Amino acid sequence: MKLGVIGGGAWGTALAQVASAGGEETLLWALEREVVEAVNAKRENSVFLAGIPLNSGIRATADLGELDACEAWLVVTPAQHMRTVLEKAPDCRKPLILCSKGIEEKSGQLLHRVAREACPAALVAVLSGPTFAHEVARGLPTAVTLAAQDEGLAKQLRDRIAQPTFRIYVSNDVAGAEIGGAVKNVLAIACGVVEGKGLGQNARAALIGRGFAEMTRFGLAFGARRETLTGLSGLGDLVLTCSSTSSRNYSLGLGIGEGRSAAELMANRKTVAEGAFTAPVLARLAREKNIDMPIVDAVDALIAGRANVDEILGALLTRPPRAEGV
Repeated sequence: MKLGVIGGGAWGTALAQVASAGGEETLLWALEREVVEAVNAKRENSVFLAGIPLNSGIRATADLGELDACEAWLVVTPAQHMRTVLEKAPDCRKPLILCSKGIEEKSGQLLHRVAREACPAALVAVLSGPTFAHEVARGLPTAVTLAAQDEGLAKQLRDRIAQPTFRIYVSNDVAGAEIGGAVKNVLAIACGVVEGKGLGQNARAALIGRGFAEMTRFGLAFGARRETLTGLSGLGDLVLTCSSTSSRNYSLGLGIGEGRSAAELMANRKTVAEGAFTAPVLARLAREKNIDMPIVDAVDALIAGRANVDEILGALLTRPPRAEGV
């Protein structure tokens, strides 16, 4: 099965590296011409994943039409641009493996629903889990969840993509796999704020624990299964993203905690911190369903500039005591 990867950022390039292992031909579509030229001429994505030699089976293109020759697509565009890119694709009937994490801001929809609207004839799967692109591209051990309602499709894609160092666990809980990846990005911003403000490891651990409770409440309300949320695409991804400056969302929060504005930090980035776009829609959806998500609300307020870090901390620390539980 020839795979195409839509999105030439760090994560898209890392997945192309996995898909091309063993000499499998893989086509990488990138919006940026400099990425296409660097991959084809230098065997390196010097823009987004510098210093990592790429497999010879990867070929890059800026022409979406060339993806027609592929039998399935890994979709790795930023969440807020996925619909537009898929609607431009000339033959959008291939199986789609969604590898981005977020919720579409304008519609409030999970990405698998967006993909089905953009490509009604396509089968859809979701790949999610605790993954830093530079580690995956170097072949370091990684485990992820591949979720699809069609069990046969999930197993076929698993058998094509999996490597000894890229282990795939199959699930049919598509919503659960997506919700974990979307919510953890917002919580990672909060954990970065804790680090930037110098509040200590105890505070970060408490935030991860209470943040997971928020993720679980939201997920269960939107049809996710608890075991998915406690697995790789939920708790596993949450722990990784909330613990390292390799996370774009954690780094954004770190800068906010150190006193810089979200607008300033985001303006200077060439990569996307998806949690900044997910926070407002996540907070809105939670309010509509009467789901208590104070940490998500706090991140939303910080990103929008409605409150500063000290005001947010004061509000969180003076919340009424309650019994622990989801």
